[in-house]
Amino acid sequence: MRHNKQLIVRQVVVSDYAAEGKSLARVDGKVIFISGAVPGDTVDIQLTKSKKDWAEGRAIHFHEYSSLRTEPFCKHFGICGGCKWQMLPYEEQLRYKQREVEDHLRRIGKIELPSIQPIMGALETRFYRNKLEYTFSSKRYYPEEEFQKMREDGIAPQTALGYHVPRYFDKVINIDECFLQPEPSNQIRNAVKEIAYRRNFTFYDIRSHEGWLRNLVIRTSTTGELMLNFCLGYDDEDNGKLLFDEVLELFPGITTLVYTINTKMNDSIHDLEPQTYFGPGYITERLEAFDFRIGPKSFFQTNSRQGERLYQVTRDFAELSGKEILYDLYCGTGSIGIFMSKKAAEVVGVEVIEEAVKDARINAAVNGLEHARFFAGDVSDVCNEVFFQEHGRPDVVITDPPRAGMHGKLVSSLLEIAAPLVVYVSCNPATQARDLQLLDEKYAVTRIRPVDMFPHTHHIENVVQLKLK
Repeated sequence: MRHNKQLIVRQVVVSDYAAEGKSLARVDGKVIFISGAVPGDTVDIQLTKSKKDWAEGRAIHFHEYSSLRTEPFCKHFGICGGCKWQMLPYEEQLRYKQREVEDHLRRIGKIELPSIQPIMGALETRFYRNKLEYTFSSKRYYPEEEFQKMREDGIAPQTALGYHVPRYFDKVINIDECFLQPEPSNQIRNAVKEIAYRRNFTFYDIRSHEGWLRNLVIRTSTTGELMLNFCLGYDDEDNGKLLFDEVLELFPGITTLVYTINTKMNDSIHDLEPQTYFGPGYITERLEAFDFRIGPKSFFQTNSRQGERLYQVTRDFAELSGKEILYDLYCGTGSIGIFMSKKAAEVVGVEVIEEAVKDARINAAVNGLEHARFFAGDVSDVCNEVFFQEHGRPDVVITDPPRAGMHGKLVSSLLEIAAPLVVYVSCNPATQARDLQLLDEKYAVTRIRPVDMFPHTHHIENVVQLKLK
């Protein structure tokens, strides 16, 4: 293996795709997992880890580009941590994602599988997100060459409004144009930044925990409604009124504006209470004929159009006839259960986060559903014999866990419940494969379909149907 003291491996031909957005090469019998490259590139690699049989690194110089490459459409590509696959044509992205699902299910699951249906690609590959969170920072990130020039010229670091730089918790890229969320998202962010500069509002310093402006969250919906949430380091009624009124005047399409006072060390707002300054304090999203009320803390699929198609696949896999009792586990704000409610006799949702359950109950009421009920608590504790006697045993179970997959207790509970049909929706095929291996004790995998929710990223959703053996 050719490398120097800085662990740089030179002129390596990238041979294949790995997983999670990385590619790989083999050098002197050692596998190197590479970020920032695609199969066919010839690169120099800066190693970040080096073990006996494998290593990890990132491409730092390109001697030759792969014929697979296409021109990235965003000027922030390569610095910003999002949309890392812009250099790959979308069809290639889908091919690799399909293969990743197959690899995980076969290599980790080690169970009998049916043929996997073709991945459902997104209809919109840009401007598909309905939620973006921007960070205000007193420390703007500059590429190394630009930073050195600024130091030589004696220019102090400037403030920024944008995204965190990968591997730097205290540095933020100043974003001029982002292709993830439809307008007026870019216009609002840039206008807010201009107002803050003009009025000398302070940007937050995450190291010293000083400054007023912390985060800006923009949520849009296909109904045309628009929410802003300003997260602030402390309460400042006078400056808040100046900022909010000017933004509302510039953008009359804003339907609700809230603000959240966050004096904590981290940016999470799940334990804070947003205050409504203008509008109802929520927006409404519509999937097919169903309306969903989204507040500043609500979890909702961040790609509404593709989320609707993901739920259609899930409903198809559930094979409902109108007579079934449907259990929606990890139900969140109830979106999957409500979406399927017209084809179920009863919908029972269970979710550990109480606030999400409150949203689910509101959403059921908004849609006039009397046969959809939602309960707060751990699934393993809630779903017992007493609960079944009161609400009925499930004929179909939908489970949509977080990236870590299902807790072992829940897998055991599903095996005990032994519903005739289970649909497992996953945002992480690796942990899904692990869980499917455990469920193999009683269930056979009968249908599989990947769905791409996030173009230009390595993330992938996968829907699996299981039936009792």
